[in-house]
Amino acid sequence: MLAAVDDRKGVDPKALNVSALTELTDMMVIVSGTSNRHVKAMVDNVLLQAKRNGVEVLGTEGREHNDWVLIDLADVIVHIMSAEARRFYDLERLWEQPGETLGETAPRGPSPARETLFETSR
Repeated sequence: MLAAVDDRKGVDPKALNVSALTELTDMMVIVSGTSNRHVKAMVDNVLLQAKRNGVEVLGTEGREHNDWVLIDLADVIVHIMSAEARRFYDLERLWEQPGETLGETAPRGPSPARETLFETSR
């Protein structure tokens, strides 16, 4: 999923392993867009890449305004936000763990969403 936002020039993408903090998901991807149109382009590309890779999209929230869009891929939750929303909500501060390893996977077994997290887009 990082490749999907990188393809659309996402600003400062971060992948956080949150598996030790919650049972809801293993990883969170947080990325900024430069405008609502940019956020929409990244959202569309993440959804397209998820479909191409056989990753089930459990839900999306925020597509009506494209200021902060959440895409639930079960083991990976993607937050695509305007720069203003990202600064205001500061999700990295809420979810980062000391000594966290970028891209570290949780011991729950294979997952299509986690496996495609760092894949280059096709």
